[in-house]
Amino acid sequence: MFLGDVVGEPGRKAVIGQLASLRKELELDFIIVNGENAAGGRGITPKITIDLLRAGAAVVTTGDHVWDQQDIVDYFPTEPRLLRPINYPEGTPGAGWVVLETAKGKIAVIQAQGRSFIQPPLENPFVIVEDRIAKLREEGVKMIFLDFHAETTSEKIAMGWALDGKASVVVGTHTHVQTADERILPEGTGCLTDAGMCGPEHSVLGRSPESVVWRFRTGMPTRFPVAKGPVRLCGLVADIDPESGKCLSIERLNRLIDLNEGSEGA
Repeated sequence: MFLGDVVGEPGRKAVIGQLASLRKELELDFIIVNGENAAGGRGITPKITIDLLRAGAAVVTTGDHVWDQQDIVDYFPTEPRLLRPINYPEGTPGAGWVVLETAKGKIAVIQAQGRSFIQPPLENPFVIVEDRIAKLREEGVKMIFLDFHAETTSEKIAMGWALDGKASVVVGTHTHVQTADERILPEGTGCLTDAGMCGPEHSVLGRSPESVVWRFRTGMPTRFPVAKGPVRLCGLVADIDPESGKCLSIERLNRLIDLNEGSEGA
């Protein structure tokens, strides 16, 4: 299972509170969570990373807000299961990929960041990701998952096609709105253009609607506090063949969680 961008305290509480029950209900072997907005809506901290891993996440990915919390820089070299985009320059703290041993075989998780309408401008993710996947496959790793943190749908869809038959699953993050285009490409790669977010249901991308609407109406700068209330958990569940690395099935996950009462629906 992969869960999209966790937004603020509401998103953290919902994800941490639901991982164990989701693992049991969906018979999950491996869980990946994008936590790049988990700290007050911007970035992630060492404590939040530890909380997500202890709750059941095997890997935590990030994105363009990865460095927004200063104490995360020194933490990266100590925790290989926390990823930053692979296309940062050589020497950047942390890593953009990790391979973990599981009961079903080795699983590689890669994080990359797009270049269209997103900052900072990084190296070409298509070239770097394809090179890394080629090396992983030479080493015998067949199950490969990519979290592609990018702004435009075209860039995310193109990445899926570029990796068809090379990666097991390619999922987009960053825009916080789940798309309805999950599919398996001809050579066996499962794709979803955007996983959506794990954040407040009554919000604009996880932020208070009143603040965002006021900004659009006036054009004046203002703060965008994280919204409150029930949380929408969004992501995907995929079944991967350990022998071939091909995706056998891919389904969107979309559930409304009341932090006081539990799940309100699926």
